[in-house]
Amino acid sequence: MKSWSKYPVVYEINTWVWLRELCQTCKTHVTLATVPGEEWDSIADLKVDAIWLLGVWERSPEGIAIANQNKGLIEDFRQALPDYCSEDNVGSPYCVRQYVVDEHLGGPSGLAVARTELARRGLKLILDFVPNHMAPDHPWVNHHPEYFVHGNTDDARNDPASFVETSGNVFARGRGPYFPAWPDVLQLNAFHPGLRKAVLETLSDIADQCDGVRCDMAMLVIDAIFGRTWGNRAGPWPATEYWVEVITTLKKAHPDFLFMAEVYWNLEWELQHQGFDYCYDKRLYDRLEHDTAESVRLHLCADLDYQGKLVRFIENHDEPRARSVFSPEKERAAAVITATIPGAKLFHEGQLEGRKVRLPVFLGRRPAEPEDPELRAFYCMLLRAASSDRLRKGHWQHCDRTGWPDNASYQNLVAWCWRSDEEHHLIIVNFSASSAQGLVLPPWDELKGRRWQMTDLFTEKEYERSGDEMCAQGLYVDLPPWRYHVLTRWLRVG
Repeated sequence: MKSWSKYPVVYEINTWVWLRELCQTCKTHVTLATVPGEEWDSIADLKVDAIWLLGVWERSPEGIAIANQNKGLIEDFRQALPDYCSEDNVGSPYCVRQYVVDEHLGGPSGLAVARTELARRGLKLILDFVPNHMAPDHPWVNHHPEYFVHGNTDDARNDPASFVETSGNVFARGRGPYFPAWPDVLQLNAFHPGLRKAVLETLSDIADQCDGVRCDMAMLVIDAIFGRTWGNRAGPWPATEYWVEVITTLKKAHPDFLFMAEVYWNLEWELQHQGFDYCYDKRLYDRLEHDTAESVRLHLCADLDYQGKLVRFIENHDEPRARSVFSPEKERAAAVITATIPGAKLFHEGQLEGRKVRLPVFLGRRPAEPEDPELRAFYCMLLRAASSDRLRKGHWQHCDRTGWPDNASYQNLVAWCWRSDEEHHLIIVNFSASSAQGLVLPPWDELKGRRWQMTDLFTEKEYERSGDEMCAQGLYVDLPPWRYHVLTRWLRVG
């Protein structure tokens, strides 16, 4: 199996829902072992590098029972799925009972078949890992209660939302420093040396089954965060950071195993330094949703070593569907930005088709929604560009843009370029609801002295311009709201 690509493109699939719909299409029970070859082929045709199969691990019956008593969750379920019934709650994939592939999905042997099918098509496999908490019926609760954060009977009596008595012990429910506890999980003690050893054994077993993990809420077990959250209940601070110990040790045996962090609170840089290959870029997502083009441009001025280890996205299972947040035009502009800058790229199954309903991860069924074939065609073209070596192995640079004293609309433009030995790409996006005009300066001295023809990737329209003019004054652009140029195939014409 080949090594990870630089800036990999990852496609997230809700495994339970996806297999259920394949069962309906194929009119037979489908597991990971029996996914039709043409289905794997259609995913491979997207030209992504890896599939993230969300939620393959055994889910917790006790967690399901707790969720079924949660009125707020049931209301969320019904908003997403108006004809919801209790059988639709298959349990949270982040309330893991055991790190064993759920038999409903095909069990460990089914996953092994799926991984082989993916590898045959050059695709890698990413699975989930949840470092902060476990299901209340995980075997460790009975056999290794010391792996968890504990309270006392007074805690359980006075604060039942945060502590629960079970199996003869009082356990803290899982949480972080800024939000209430999750009612369906128990808090692991990231400071306990026995837990760390057990985590390494678990991850070693996972690493034998896939090529990487997406680590849920990875920042919660950073020593400073964990110590502030749990104080004396956690015991003495360890000599080594949790992730430094875990990642360094695991990679000695699995050097090409990829660690991807879900991370917030501006802790991406810290987790990169603790060993993560890639970290969520939630700040860019927020800027794309709420802020201006200038805010996006400034975000992309960060050091390239840092940017190259970020995961860019406009949708995943935790965020609302892109089509429900952005207008159709703004969604395309945001997608072009995230797909053509350095870093890993994350796309979510259903995003390409224009789904609007964000499905709670507990549910094993989703509502039918119409597919947008034009949007899918756009994403398929964008994915091919994002996964090409031209936008991964070349040299990436910001491009300056200027305007005129009486026209400041150029500030709504963001622009960058990629250059390799034989390829040039210039990307310009008007990230605003108004028309924008400006001059974009490509930093390529080799353009001088000749005329050049370039082709827009999406419209196939050809443009011919003077290299001297572009280098001296800039390339003049006039873009309608939320429109973009992805200029490729630069040919000398004189």
